[in-house]
Amino acid sequence: MSMIGIIDLVLVVVECGLALLVGYLLFLTGAALCAPHRTPLGTHAPIHRFAILIPAHNEEQLLPGLLGNLQRLDYPQALYAIHVVADNCTDHTAELARQAQVTVHERTDSTRIGKGYALEWLIERLWAQDQPFDAFLILDADSIVSENFLAVMDARLAGGAQAIQAYYAVRDPAGSWNASLRAVALAALHYLRPLGRSVLGCSAGLKGNGMVFSAGMIKQYRWSAALTEDIEYHMALVLGGHRVAFAPDAIVWAEMPSSLAASQTQQVRWERGRQEMLRQYVPRLLRAAVARRSFRLLDAAIEQIIPPFSLLAALSLVCLALGLIIQSRSAVGIALGLLVAQAIYIFAGLLLARAPRRVYQALLYAPLFIAWKAWLYLRVSLGFDRKGWTRTARNDT
Repeated sequence: MSMIGIIDLVLVVVECGLALLVGYLLFLTGAALCAPHRTPLGTHAPIHRFAILIPAHNEEQLLPGLLGNLQRLDYPQALYAIHVVADNCTDHTAELARQAQVTVHERTDSTRIGKGYALEWLIERLWAQDQPFDAFLILDADSIVSENFLAVMDARLAGGAQAIQAYYAVRDPAGSWNASLRAVALAALHYLRPLGRSVLGCSAGLKGNGMVFSAGMIKQYRWSAALTEDIEYHMALVLGGHRVAFAPDAIVWAEMPSSLAASQTQQVRWERGRQEMLRQYVPRLLRAAVARRSFRLLDAAIEQIIPPFSLLAALSLVCLALGLIIQSRSAVGIALGLLVAQAIYIFAGLLLARAPRRVYQALLYAPLFIAWKAWLYLRVSLGFDRKGWTRTARNDT
């Protein structure tokens, strides 16, 4: 076989692998199109008491906005209490939280640093105080939530859900092209995929923000202090036979960095954590899926195997370019099919999430973002950028 023939064969094999991953995304897209988008609230009075947990490290700029937002929820204030853990703060975070008349827990630990440790410490502290809560809501300090948030979660808990993920979206998608592209990604990753999984009886996954757990669930499964504590907690739940429900009409909006440079630490942390979870949990999920004949476990494993969408797009473009260079009709045809399928997936996510027009316009910058994300992913995979937990840079700070 000639060198061109070998390259052509390798290209087609790689493209077939990509086609399996992209095909699964289309499968979830089709399921999402059939899913309900609203939670039936019923006519019953609210009954669940919520503890709202907010880990905050030097969040004096954004925390007051969230605390004010939580005072305006369409839910009886007697049924929820706000607990802020001021974690290793050197600014006025604790003082501002006290001024908002919420409960403040100050934590100082120079070795156990990060959101996971702060939440683990706070949850243990609340259990020790024997606080009478039915459910726990975890929010990032740079967020705000929809007014119906607790009402929707109350209805979901009343319906039997033990773990619920809200739709985690971008707070100001029109603020910059980088934020707009993040909105594109989250419309697919945080809305379309969980929506599709809800139809298929699978677990929606945990996204780190806007998560609700029953008190019984939190007691049974101790919170993790891992780099990506939400993913590890989700792995423990699905391996334990549980599923996370998705509430698409309960929305948490969080600030996203306005530039690629500002978002690098966040992206590196996410990719490092995701790769660690892939190595640690995918073999266990696959073995358990076979032993229990569980599609839910298989789906959880596939979700970890699927690389970031930017990498899928970059690999498809590389395959297209190489196919054109060697003049392989099969390679070019498959690559074009992959790109069309990915476009369907992305636009379906935007339509389902009702993204604003500015988000669509930001797709013009997608090639730059794809190249940057592919380079970052490569660096993480090769062992670079292995710093510990680092706070994401805030805009205008």
